[in-house]
Amino acid sequence: MLTTIWNCAHRTWQVGIGDPGIMGWVIVAVYLLTGLAAFRTASSGRFPYTSAGRERFFWRALGVIMILLAINKQLDLQSLLTASARCVAQLQGWYGSRRVVQVGFIIVLLALMSLLAIITLAILRGTMRRTGLALIGLSVVLAFVAVRAVGFHHMDQLINMRFQNIRVNWIMEMTGPLMILTACILNLRANRNQ
Repeated sequence: MLTTIWNCAHRTWQVGIGDPGIMGWVIVAVYLLTGLAAFRTASSGRFPYTSAGRERFFWRALGVIMILLAINKQLDLQSLLTASARCVAQLQGWYGSRRVVQVGFIIVLLALMSLLAIITLAILRGTMRRTGLALIGLSVVLAFVAVRAVGFHHMDQLINMRFQNIRVNWIMEMTGPLMILTACILNLRANRNQ
């Protein structure tokens, strides 16, 4: 079964550079820079004793997520996920009613993201002045990744729209990492001034 799904998905997804244009590489650079800044924030932060371990873990986790997203940007693994799900739907005969499954997937994904947000907020309580902007940025990143992974045709049309040669996709994809990068810079600057 897995071989059949792989062969089917491989017809529409190929290993290679997912976004070879200049903006694709700019976004990769933003992800990498943000990841490195998050690691720097974790290692050089002067966090209060009561939250130091939690905050360092948070910034390191953000660093890992950003580096993985940089790699994914060019491997386009969410397209492999979408192609695999399409193949499963076709092989199992429910492709015609896939919208119900997509909506269910989105609901489960939103529920999991909400649960993760609640747990993260509880773990990082008392640190929002230092981590709040990064948390919002992470939420934007995860929402964008979820939208891309689900692969709704109408959403794909929206994010591929252009305004003055600027794709909506670029704006949506860079907003979260730039918020996280800004939070890193603010934290690093505050640490330097202490």
